[in-house]
Order: sequence, then C-alpha cells, then structure tokens
Amino acid sequence: MSTNAGAPQKRPTLKAVRGTRDLLPDQTPLWNFVEATARGVFARYGFGEIRTPILEDTSLFARAVGEETDIVGKEMFTWEDGLREDLRSLESDWRRVHADLLDVESTFTLTARPIAWTVATIEGNLTFVEFRVLVPKTPDFELKKRNSELKDQGTLHRVVVPNWRMDLLDLTAYEDAGIRVEALSGRHVAKSESVSLRPENTAGVVRAYIEHKLGETGQLQKLYYIGPQFRRERPQKGRYRQFWQIGAEVIGPQSSGSESALRDAEVLQMLAALLDELGIRGWRLDLNSVGSSEDRARYNEALRAALAPVKDQLCPDNQRRAETNPLRVLDSKDENDQAIIEGLPKIADYLAEDSREHFQQVLAALDACGVKYNLNPRLVRGLDYYTRTTFEFTVTTGLGTQNALLGGGRYDGLSEMLGGPRAPGIGFAIGEDRLILTLQAQAEEDARVARESGALVSGASLASETWVPAWAAKKLDAYIAPLGIAQNPAALALAHELRSAGLTVEVGDGAFKLRKSFDVADSLARNIILLGEDEVATQTATVKSFASGEQKKIARAELIAVLR
Repeated sequence: MSTNAGAPQKRPTLKAVRGTRDLLPDQTPLWNFVEATARGVFARYGFGEIRTPILEDTSLFARAVGEETDIVGKEMFTWEDGLREDLRSLESDWRRVHADLLDVESTFTLTARPIAWTVATIEGNLTFVEFRVLVPKTPDFELKKRNSELKDQGTLHRVVVPNWRMDLLDLTAYEDAGIRVEALSGRHVAKSESVSLRPENTAGVVRAYIEHKLGETGQLQKLYYIGPQFRRERPQKGRYRQFWQIGAEVIGPQSSGSESALRDAEVLQMLAALLDELGIRGWRLDLNSVGSSEDRARYNEALRAALAPVKDQLCPDNQRRAETNPLRVLDSKDENDQAIIEGLPKIADYLAEDSREHFQQVLAALDACGVKYNLNPRLVRGLDYYTRTTFEFTVTTGLGTQNALLGGGRYDGLSEMLGGPRAPGIGFAIGEDRLILTLQAQAEEDARVARESGALVSGASLASETWVPAWAAKKLDAYIAPLGIAQNPAALALAHELRSAGLTVEVGDGAFKLRKSFDVADSLARNIILLGEDEVATQTATVKSFASGEQKKIARAELIAVLR
C-alpha cells in the first residue's frame, strides 16, 4: 500500500513560454543604457516617440509585408478574435436541429449534405445568413421534441448557415419533405476580426500615420519606437519568439521632402552615430537599391526565369521562394545554394534611370558626411513594401553566424498599399537582443584585455582591477542600518529625507544582526549609515565608506553633502 496515498501532488513548475525570457534586475541596466542612448540620439535628429498596439488586424501585415512572405505565411501568431465560441455554438445548433429533423420514426428519409464548418473571413468580417425552417405536422413526419424551440405544428425554426457555404445546403431535400426554408436578408449574426501579434512595426506606424491623418500637417513625420515584436520561429542565439526592436520611420507627403535621397543619408548617418555612441566596434554598412516597384517586378521575372532550370537543386525553402517570392532567394543563408545565387542576375541591371540617380545621390551624401559603406548587390529586404535604398549594419563579433544588427530601407508606396495617401518613407529596425549580445561580447573581451594588461581599453575605467562598462549598475549612495527594531521608524524617516534630496538609499531592518547589515550594505551601497539610540537622540549618523574604510559620526544637517 502506498504511503503517499492521499498526499497532495506537487504542482509542476511554471516557466516562461519557449522563445521568451525574463530580464532580471542585473540585466536591465544594459538594456536601459541602450534605450536611453537611442532616445538621446533620436532626439538630436528631431525624432519623437510613437507607441502602437502589439495587436493589429492580420490584413495589415498581409497587405504590407506580403502574403507570400515567410513572416505572414508561417511566423505570425494569429487568431480569430470573438469567433471561436460563436462557431462552436452555431455548429452545435446546426447539428442539434438536423439531428432532430433526421431522427424520425418513419419510413420517410430526409437527406441533406453536411455543412463544412470552416473559418473564413471577408475583409475581416464573418457573416452568417439566417434561415427559418417551417415544419408542418404530417402523419409521416413526427419530430422528436429534443429542442424546446421545435414544436410539432407549423413552427418556424431558425437555422444558421455561413453565407459562402450555401451551395452545400441541399434545399430540395427540405422542399420534397414539405419543409419550407426561408432566407432572411443578410443579417449579421456573428462578426469577427482576425488579429495578430505584430511581427514588425513599420506597418503599424504607417497605419497610425494614415489613421490619425498625420500627413495633413504637410510636415515630415520622424517617429521612433522601442518595444516587443513576435514571430513563431525556432529560438536560437540572438533570436527569440518575443524579441525587442528599436526602430524609426521618416514619412510624409512628397512636398515635405520625404522622397529625397537626403532623408536616406540622414537616417544612415544617425545609425552610424548611434552605434559609435553605444561603443559598437567593427560595424559595417552594406547598401543596395532594389529600385521602384516596377523595377522589382521586372527583376522578379528575370529571377524566376533564371531559377526555373535550377530550382530542384535549391533547399526546400528556396524552391518555394523561387515561385512565390524569388527576391527572397538572394537573402538565403543556405551554404549549398550560394553558388547558384552568385550566378543570378543582379538587380542593378534592372533599375530605371531615376532609381539609379536616387541611389547615387544617397552615396554622394554619405561620402560628404564621412559615413563609410560597402555596396552589396545581393542585399535585399524580405518584405514586399521595400523600394529603392536598402541597407544592413553587421558586426563580426558576439553573434556567431547571425551577425546582422539592424536593417531597413525605403518604402515609397506602403501608405498607398494600406489605403492611405501617397507618403514616401524610409525606416529601420534594430534587433535589440542582438545588439545586447554584441555589447556583452565586446565587454567580456575588453575585461579580459584589461585584466591581462592593466591598461585602459577604449576609454574604459579600471576599478579594483575589474573593468566596469558604461552601463554597469551604480551602487546606492547609502544603506541605512537601524541598530534595533526601535530605530526602524527613524531609519525610514532618514531614508525619506535622503531620497527627497536625490540620493539612492536602501533601508535595512533593526532585527538584522550587525554582520548581516554590513554584508548586505557592502553588496549594494558605497556607504553604510549606522543609526542607534545615540544617533537618533543627538541628530547625528555614523557613516562608513566601503571604498576608504573610514568611519565617522556626522551631524544630520551635513549628511547629504557628505554622501554626495
């Protein structure tokens, strides 16, 4: 007999969803450093922050990103909001009604084709048509009264069917049985919208630009965002299902200069300044032009023709892309496909003259402001809305094979694709997770060199032979240790006084032993303040500096100045 009979079962430990993770207090200082630096750089370039919902209508991404892209086809988290319960209820009603109609004790047989209950949307709305079934009372047709709504004489009963599945309903079977089916006019009895967690944020920003009529100001809109995006893909180093992006968009009516090559160069100059200010070393800017939508169409046809004879030699993903989105084949990282990709036509040969001229203007502006770049004719962006300038910043440390830090490009027709006015634009998104990995890898390398050489590395400082990066969390100004529970109120009052003066302070507890207070204080703060009966009575405080080891009693009125 088990001794554990009746014992409560241990509940399984809950963990973060696969592909997501928690950022703990010892990690967030670096994230805050990156985001604060980005905000500062963006502000100097005249950008303002925009915050859009993480949920958007699925059709936004289908229209903007492209239905044939991997993002929309395979990687989005999508569901039909407000639909599933309605469908279950409607299907249950349908099956119950038809069971009652068909389950009769009679030689008469009523046939009806089954209804296929599939989820479908028309412009985001699901519409059902109502039917009323008139069931006459006849000797040969007795209904079992399972449903209280079904009476045995002349009752009109409502049957609900999806309006696009009416062809599957065999009305003649009802007519032959003397059952009249009446269609009511187009009444909506269920409505739903397909919603998705945003896989990227450019489409959402442009949607907001259109919805709030920002173009009517006639001014150029320079907008930045910081927030999570979501994609259902295999997690790996630097790649998560919930990941963070720092991005910006420059968009506006053509009269605001939004189509100018100067805007492209300014965005690239800003990104170079940001990476330098963050301390990213060894970055490289790759540039290309994918031309206008007409240029891309011509190039896509050329790619399809070139890929057709060799499609079977490509990996499965690229075989599919060769048909649906051949431009994405160029972005493939599959090593076995690189020889084929290298032999494909180059987009530069398919650019119209105005696209060539625009790209040359971008390069001239970058040369003028000293931003170094590398021309990469194979660089494309996988989203359908990109036109003309495309770019990518990469590094060679910290990320293994995934070395892209950020990417972006111009999207002159996106607003119109989403039903808005013409509003040329350019934008980018930084993979913050990857940026963090790069900074951490560089910091580890700098710390190693600093320890080995004892010299400063790239302006870093040495403290107790440990290299301290710029984003390292600073210690608190003071830790207050009340000497006895009776001193707790005085300790809290002193903490409030110091905090009001702008100092960072933690308060211990009078129940702690003195050794514990010192250990905790040493890990958290630069100084420990001892507050006993004597200090409270004389309006003083005993302060010890952990850096110098000096301990002295200080008048309460001088305490703020000493701690600063």
